[in-house]
Amino acid sequence: MRVVIAEDQALMREGLALMLERDGAEVVGQAADATDLLRKVGAHRPDLVVADIRMPPRNADDGLRAALQIRAERPKIAVLLLSQHVQRSYAEELVEQGTVGVGYLLKQRVADVASFLADVHRVAAGGCVLDPEVVATMMSRPRRDDLLGRFTPRQLEVLTLMAEGRSNGAIAEQLTLTSKAVTRHVSHIYETLGLEVAEEDHRRVLAVVRYLSR
Repeated sequence: MRVVIAEDQALMREGLALMLERDGAEVVGQAADATDLLRKVGAHRPDLVVADIRMPPRNADDGLRAALQIRAERPKIAVLLLSQHVQRSYAEELVEQGTVGVGYLLKQRVADVASFLADVHRVAAGGCVLDPEVVATMMSRPRRDDLLGRFTPRQLEVLTLMAEGRSNGAIAEQLTLTSKAVTRHVSHIYETLGLEVAEEDHRRVLAVVRYLSR
């Protein structure tokens, strides 16, 4: 897996590079600003970009803007964005272009190395990863149709974990449920949302995230 890292804080950038290289990735480029990120992506054509949302030159959402441009011009490149704080609008804008090979995590998740690397691989393989706090924020906003009000508290827990990219087996383990119980909950969720059931995990995440970002 070839990776380009974009982060203006040198310590964080070097730490990410070391972590990914120890996991077997090839870090082909590092950038300290969004302009250099685009240049490095054009030169190296990586499989994955890991980028901070807020970085120079404007120190605003330059990383997100660069990521959206990369996704538009080179949709096969996976993008994992990191942020210091939850911004629902950033997540919504990111998934509007599609949820195959995208992720949005809070920087604090990097401290859990095993979990972070698992999310990196999931995004690189075409999956979608959203930080639990981002999902919670997206689910808590007011809705005119109030579809979420049709779910039981347990079904909301299952829906949240689905949106985070968890498999049925992982959901069953985390919620201490049987696999059959999770399957029933998932079926009810699809039926209520009017979504077509799909076998592939990333497709069901795509459907759920699209609903959450409406």
